Amino acid sequence: MDQAALDALGETVVDWRFKGMPMGVAPTVNQMRDAKLDLFADGFVTPLLTLDSRALDHNLELMASWAHRHGLAHAPHGKTPMAPQLFQRQLELGAWGITAATPSHVQVYRHFGVNRIFLGNELVDAAALRWLSAELERDPEFRFVCYVDSVHGVELMDAALTHRVDVVVELGAVGSRTGVRTRAEADEVARAVRASRWLRLVGVAGYEGTLPGVDETRAAVRVWMQELVDTAHAFDAQGYLADADEIVVSAGGSQHFDLVADALTETALQLSRPVLRLLRSGAYVTHDHLHYAKITPLTEETEHFLPALKLWAQVVSRPEPGLALLNAGKRDVPYDLGLPVPIQVRDARQGGLHPAEGLSITALSDQHAFMAVSPEAAVEVGDWVALGLSHPCTAFEKWQLIPVVLPDGRTVVDYIRTFF
Repeated sequence: MDQAALDALGETVVDWRFKGMPMGVAPTVNQMRDAKLDLFADGFVTPLLTLDSRALDHNLELMASWAHRHGLAHAPHGKTPMAPQLFQRQLELGAWGITAATPSHVQVYRHFGVNRIFLGNELVDAAALRWLSAELERDPEFRFVCYVDSVHGVELMDAALTHRVDVVVELGAVGSRTGVRTRAEADEVARAVRASRWLRLVGVAGYEGTLPGVDETRAAVRVWMQELVDTAHAFDAQGYLADADEIVVSAGGSQHFDLVADALTETALQLSRPVLRLLRSGAYVTHDHLHYAKITPLTEETEHFLPALKLWAQVVSRPEPGLALLNAGKRDVPYDLGLPVPIQVRDARQGGLHPAEGLSITALSDQHAFMAVSPEAAVEVGDWVALGLSHPCTAFEKWQLIPVVLPDGRTVVDYIRTFF
């Protein structure tokens, strides 16, 4: 990555633009990092999202080692954190590259020097394709791969490009997200790519997480993964991949990556060229307390992800028995895959921490959380409540600067900058 671009993040002035940061001062990120501020004593205000340094390190290292043990290259989906500092960590741990979802993501990645990018979408915007052509021309070391799933999409790409772009035919399924629905459609798109001026077909890919019935049974994933492998063999046999230096076969979100590993083995993929078996899981980076905690394939006591995100909010009202209002709402926490869960309370009078027993979040408004308080629970106005979260993808997007806290729960040792 571009170290100068990363270093420049440390010179960012931390002022009114960044919520939750100490008020009335404007130090740089580097100055705050070097000061090792105390989360509770040095002016941070709620609501405030934090990252647990131990959990973050653990998750990054676990996924890197897991992919390596299963013989998979890994291009973690960067749309989860959109944080170049975390991309750097992932690449240092052996990631092949970083996955993107939009042209804007690709531009951010390139600013910070990411040299291999897998775009998990068909790219048909003419302005973006012209920019991509120029970027590929400017940097011969830049490797870019994206989806195609329609003949018309191929035509739009070919009309706007002025530089060769590597593409993979995306497989979907009826009722799923993007991607061709039948083998006949896959062949038609592959032939269109072969006939184009600027596109080179290098493999097949897709995303299994939206397959019909996938939430009820994982059998649908196994069937679909076999179709992906069979299509790769068919394309190879038909000569569609004759121009590829290596054949890309890619899948894998954060729910079924074990089944992707089971399917994309060296034995299963006996092709005429070297094969890049590419996993694209991304939400593992912070895991969560709710959604991914229930569905992750890694559930063994000795090998599991840890929730790294925690949001601190303050009790600002006790208007009636059994109810407290926190100063964090939909603008601050994810709620699409489950409401936050109180996990810890910091007593404003004593300063001590204790488990959040007898507390639950029942609803969110824009800037408030409604917290039910059982008769035996004791929380008062001014107390801080730590919330465990769901869906890291929609947690990161609400925060531009996130303190990284040591396992002591209060010493801040770094700040992660996001770009949404």
